[in-house]
Amino acid sequence: MSSLMSLLVPTASVVVGGVGGFKTKREAKAAEAEALRRIRDGVYVEPSRLTVGAYLTEMWLPSMASQVRATTLGGYRHNVRAYLVPRLGDISLQRLTTARVGAFYGELVTSGGLGGRPLSPKTVRYVHTTLRRALRDAVADGLVVRNVAAQARPPRVPRVEMHTWTAEQVGTFLASVREDRLYPAWLLLATLGMRRGELLGLRWVDVDLTSGRIAIRHTLVMVDGKPATAEPKTAKGRRSLTLALEVLETLRAHRAHQAAERLSWGTSYTDSGLVITTEDGRPFHPETLSGLFVRQAKRAGLPPIRLHDLRHSVASILLARGVHPKVVSEMLGHATIALTLDTYSHVIPSLQQEAASVVAAAVLDPASIPPQAASKGQVRAITSGS
Repeated sequence: MSSLMSLLVPTASVVVGGVGGFKTKREAKAAEAEALRRIRDGVYVEPSRLTVGAYLTEMWLPSMASQVRATTLGGYRHNVRAYLVPRLGDISLQRLTTARVGAFYGELVTSGGLGGRPLSPKTVRYVHTTLRRALRDAVADGLVVRNVAAQARPPRVPRVEMHTWTAEQVGTFLASVREDRLYPAWLLLATLGMRRGELLGLRWVDVDLTSGRIAIRHTLVMVDGKPATAEPKTAKGRRSLTLALEVLETLRAHRAHQAAERLSWGTSYTDSGLVITTEDGRPFHPETLSGLFVRQAKRAGLPPIRLHDLRHSVASILLARGVHPKVVSEMLGHATIALTLDTYSHVIPSLQQEAASVVAAAVLDPASIPPQAASKGQVRAITSGS
């Protein structure tokens, strides 16, 4: 107890415990009582001069290297270096407040981007996620009493409106890119609803050109500006998909064309083993592929959509054509069928209307029931309401 008392000696000039002195004896007594209470409650934290910047860069980020995916770690690093350290780095970790964090989010929204431009609410929320995780770990390590970011309110992210193509529009797009070198990529996206990273991370060893199946085992991501492969985020993301005959034939022709490109480039060719590559074999940057898609869609005279909306289009078409949501969910690699139904709820009303029509026709017009279902017992069961 004597060591604690020595930290609380009232003085106007001496820094006490690294966090400031006391002007009066009464202030020292109050601080002593508060410290004793926290010790009893098991929440006492030793005063420290550790800054937010030093904690994030020297302690927290190194500890994350073995705990999260490379892409997640890259995102944390960027948020720390680009936003957190420049604006909060000099503040004492123990003196960071919820109010200051809230003001920080406001600063990012108005002037946090390059050249002082506004930062999107989505990006600010990701910064919030990073800080909240870091401070949660600081609490667990006994560096701060509470997580002030947990009470802060980041900006609300507006829901992105989904734009999809009809089956006819998807067909128009595929017809317009039939002679494009990347036609195999567009065909895979438009028939299987693959994610962009899954397409770009697809390897030839995961393609069975005999049975006509592909295995989704990897996804291409950007880590510190460089392409890298990672495993799907969820177990359901690892899946096997069946190829339609035209898709299978297209991939066979594409493999032969890629082999010819390899010979043409010689020693300058990069043998990445990927299905979709640049002409010299290097992985495609995801944003490059998205940009090419937008230009091809515009050239085809189609309504503008994002590349990811092509995946949404495939799902909507399947559900509208009566494919069971469970099958669609497994095909897309969704974690749960609930996610599928929630994401594509706009398709559900038409399905419900169709179901209602089927039931009404069966009940009110028994003659409409298929012959194989029209046995006496089955008709009675339907018309009697049993």
